[in-house]
Amino acid sequence: MNLQDFDTSNRLQATVKDSQRITPETADAEVRHIVLSIPGGSLKYDIGESVGVITPGPHPFGNKEHLRLYSVASAQYSDAGTAIELALCVRRCFYIDEVSGERYPGISSNHLCNARPGDTIVLTGPYGTAFRMPEENTANILMIGSGTGIAPFRAFVRHIYEERGGWQGKVLLFYGADTGMEKLYMNDVNDDIANYYQEETFRAFESLSPSPYTGAPVSLERTLEENGTEVWAMLREPDTYVYVAGLRKSFSHLDKAMARMAGSDKAWQRKKKELVFYEQWSELIYD
Repeated sequence: MNLQDFDTSNRLQATVKDSQRITPETADAEVRHIVLSIPGGSLKYDIGESVGVITPGPHPFGNKEHLRLYSVASAQYSDAGTAIELALCVRRCFYIDEVSGERYPGISSNHLCNARPGDTIVLTGPYGTAFRMPEENTANILMIGSGTGIAPFRAFVRHIYEERGGWQGKVLLFYGADTGMEKLYMNDVNDDIANYYQEETFRAFESLSPSPYTGAPVSLERTLEENGTEVWAMLREPDTYVYVAGLRKSFSHLDKAMARMAGSDKAWQRKKKELVFYEQWSELIYD
């Protein structure tokens, strides 16, 4: 991600307030819930937006800085004049050089995961409005996510039930992970999502990879099809909004699964085009 592709003139000094690993120590993946404190009134963001994290260099290829965007995992900002607490969900990443075979740490993820309370993180943004909240409390919301793609959905659910309240539409969350220990915000270490199981309109469905240690993709499509009658009935209602977030490989067969629910690929493509046209289909997909 290149700095020149984004306006980074609005830079803020954030202080790490808390950093907790939300996957068990025995899990292969280290994912942290990081809370950043920002001076009140200096950053305003909407649900579904991302912030940029700038890591000072020098970096490979002569880059003085490195920019990476992260979806905000917390609900909307606090009132102006008070400190804003913004949460990020960050997986510590490593990359293998295709030529040398050497293993290198991801620049931004390790910068954030290594940070401890009191450390300073430079933020910029916010960026994008990939996920726009419905205006009416009667709207249905279908969320489909994998891995750290659950971050904006955590913010969604908190906003719907804690800030807006009285939500009457159905809220369904389909979430996938490689293993049970990597179900972010839905595992034994951190189970924020469970706080909303008591809400009559909210339900969550979990999906795991059938063979996590062979690289098999998460079976989100299978879980969706197991609930296909309800999902398709929901999609046929005029006030249903769909949000998809996470790794591209996790959604490789999503269209096929939806087509089977719809009865044919033609029926599904027609419905999807309708959702896109009316801005009721939003994606936040990354490799």
